[in-house]
Parts: sequence; C-alpha cells; structure tokens
Amino acid sequence: NMQKIIKEQVKEQVKVQVSKVLSRIEQTVNEQLEAEVLTRSSHSSKTSYAVAADLSKMELKKIHIEKMEGNKSTGRSTQRSQSRQASASESAFIEKPMQTTCQMEEPSHLEFDTGA
Repeated sequence: NMQKIIKEQVKEQVKVQVSKVLSRIEQTVNEQLEAEVLTRSSHSSKTSYAVAADLSKMELKKIHIEKMEGNKSTGRSTQRSQSRQASASESAFIEKPMQTTCQMEEPSHLEFDTGA
C-alpha cells in the first residue's frame, strides 16, 4: 500500500516537472526558430543574388558549349562534304576506265606539219 502512495506521488511530481520543462523547451525552440528565420531572411537577398549569378554563369557555359558543338558539327559537315566530293571524283575516275595503248584507235593516216 505504501508503494502505491509513493508511485502516485512520483507520478504527480513527474507531471509537474514535465509541464515546467516542456514550457522551457517550447520557449527555447521558438526562440531558436525565430533567430533562424531572421538570419535566413537577412541572408536571403545575398542568397538569391548568388543563385542568380550561378544561373547566369550556367547559361553562359551552356551557350559556349552549344557554340563549340555548333563549330564541331560545322567542321564535320565540311569534312563530310569534302569527303563526298573526293569520293565522287574518285568514283568518276573509277567509272572512266583507262585505255591502254593497244586498245586506242589509231588514226587512219598521219599528217605532219613540215612548215613548207
């Protein structure tokens, strides 16, 4: 019976202490949150400027890369057209078979200009 009384008293004291501690915890957490909000809001203009600057840098890099890729593709298309021209002239050369001297027609008579 005595233990029950002690348990009840301990429970009551714990409740009292928890309510005191809980209010202190709530107050501390609220103060810390307010301080964090103030800190972030004062840094937000700096942060948004930094983000905008980073975005601008990224855009410039993207434009630069696109130009570089454009130059590469222009170079490739030039190389392709040159290689097409070369292969076309090679195929034209191949399509015209060369004649050996024995296959060439000889003129029926030879004429020489003697200057006389």
